[in-house]
Amino acid sequence: MSGPRVSSFFLGNSSGVNFSIIRSSLDEETGKLQLANCSSSERAGDWNLTVTPGMSTSKVTISLARNLQMCLPNGTDCCTTPLCVVETLQVLACHDSVLLAHLLIQAEIYANSSFTGNVSENVTIIPNQVFHPLGSCPCDLTAGACDVRCCCDLECTPDLKQLFSASCFTGVFGGNVNPAFDQLCSSKSMEFTPDWFPILCVQSSLDNTPFLGYFYHGSTSAPRVPPFKIPLQTSPGRLFTGYRQGDPIITEENEYFTIPQQSMAGQCVVSAPVAYLQDFDVRCLTSLAAHQEGLPHDVRINSGAGDFIQQNVIYETITDMGKFITQSESLHTAEVLCQNVTFAEHYTFIWRDENIEQINVTVFLGSLCDGELLAQRFTVNFISLERTNATELFGNPGYQVGKPVRAANMNASDTSGSLNIWQPAGRGLCTSATYTPVLFGQDAFSGCILEVGINEDCSFLRGNVTEKLNSLILSTHIGKRGNSSYSDLNDWVKIIRLDPFHSDTNVSTGSLKGFCPDIPANLNIHIIFATVGAIQGIPQKEILAVQISYSTVIWQFQCGLSCENNISFLPITASVQFIEVPAQPPIPLTRFQINYTEFDCNRNDVCWPQLFYPLTGFYTGEPYSRCLAKGLVLVFLVVLAAITSNPWFSELW
Repeated sequence: MSGPRVSSFFLGNSSGVNFSIIRSSLDEETGKLQLANCSSSERAGDWNLTVTPGMSTSKVTISLARNLQMCLPNGTDCCTTPLCVVETLQVLACHDSVLLAHLLIQAEIYANSSFTGNVSENVTIIPNQVFHPLGSCPCDLTAGACDVRCCCDLECTPDLKQLFSASCFTGVFGGNVNPAFDQLCSSKSMEFTPDWFPILCVQSSLDNTPFLGYFYHGSTSAPRVPPFKIPLQTSPGRLFTGYRQGDPIITEENEYFTIPQQSMAGQCVVSAPVAYLQDFDVRCLTSLAAHQEGLPHDVRINSGAGDFIQQNVIYETITDMGKFITQSESLHTAEVLCQNVTFAEHYTFIWRDENIEQINVTVFLGSLCDGELLAQRFTVNFISLERTNATELFGNPGYQVGKPVRAANMNASDTSGSLNIWQPAGRGLCTSATYTPVLFGQDAFSGCILEVGINEDCSFLRGNVTEKLNSLILSTHIGKRGNSSYSDLNDWVKIIRLDPFHSDTNVSTGSLKGFCPDIPANLNIHIIFATVGAIQGIPQKEILAVQISYSTVIWQFQCGLSCENNISFLPITASVQFIEVPAQPPIPLTRFQINYTEFDCNRNDVCWPQLFYPLTGFYTGEPYSRCLAKGLVLVFLVVLAAITSNPWFSELW
């Protein structure tokens, strides 16, 4: 070891094992290390031994508790030579005076040479350049002598200054570090002063100057970070005027109602506010040591009408732990600490208009042991009270971003269908994966792992993979809008399916095993949509077409050092891509736009057709009446400037 601390690990159960450290020395006669015994302690001279026990491994740390600085004159407790410590150590692990293991350490530690003496506390104070110039005489370049033509040099005597007083340096270099700027009303530096200069000049002292810093240094206020608390409303009547989409839900204590959610960085935020009418489904990885319970379920929620509603909570027990436990360091034994914790929470908000009518919560509990990694799941689903069937109609009437895409199976008596992607759990196998619906406007990519044997039949493997991928799309049509009706076929578009290529060859039936070409392992879902209009200023998005295709891969059995394991893995994936197209074909280019590209506003930063762009019909940022009023005010100001710039107006002024 070359530092004051070193660590190692003891493999196995450390219960009943005593660890100790000794300083070993060489036998002068034999030249060998002295034999160690189990009667030592956890401290030897300046060396300390600490043990951090674990389930299957224990961390052993040896540290040096002494000063490693070089000695100053008359100094003690320090290093006299650069090579400060040269010792041989032995770490022993004993059980009932029986030596189980020992570790030999050769320590050669050098002194810390980063500090060799006292630090002077004399600091050079540099003035704030906003108010004081750093150099009051820039032309003073020679120390202890007079610089010629530098009239601000304090080392120049009056007799010397008389020699070059007529040709001194001017401006900032000559010592005028705070000159009057051109915008001052008292400035005469401008050769040609415009007629409007007396109107727009600056009345200011030389203390406020751009040569030093700011024109005006006003008072500043520290930013106030708003806490997760809403001030109480003192107006009589209802305490709350209702929720709008995206508003945070408020509790009875006038705080945000929070549920763990994922941030933009992908990490889970424990105290994240729940937004009104915004569903989410997240998973957060945690362990028994880092597990934190959220808000208690007896917290009452502000309904939006001034009253408070209680959560309806149902507790259930998890039976299949494999969907939530993603990692286990060791097998469960009687000594492993286990605790009953929350595995999943499903919140269902029943809403109508701007109010919350009811909250149903289902909590799934299970046993989590030390060393296991838990994938906690939290879901929030808003369901309208006025819906007519089990499938809620989203839209106004177009799709809303983040809402499930509506699907239908027109070939079945029950026309309700599904369009899903995988949501793997546990080891990521397809047998334990669940489904999650495709959300409008959100591209997605998911997959799972399929176990394949070395003697797998290629035709059977293609059929099995195709069946797994087709289970995601149990529908024949996709709804054009979020409120498409099952009774109207015009509200739906048919799914265009491009079947995968099936090869007639079956390589695995011959002498070559573990090799299959043309496996349709990738499912590609392309959804084409467009903005077809607006209702009350809200754009309405509509699905125009849906295409499903497959991408094939070559599967080959992967062997390690040997092919004793007859099971390999084949990852199969599903991707969703939303493609927005214009609702109407673009206007064709005119001959003028084709020939004179310098006037094309799409190819140049500045173009003449956009000179009066706010007054044209292409500008939709503000109402046309407001743009016209602002344009007339602008014309008035231009005319006024033209009048005031005439010579006869300056004579009247």
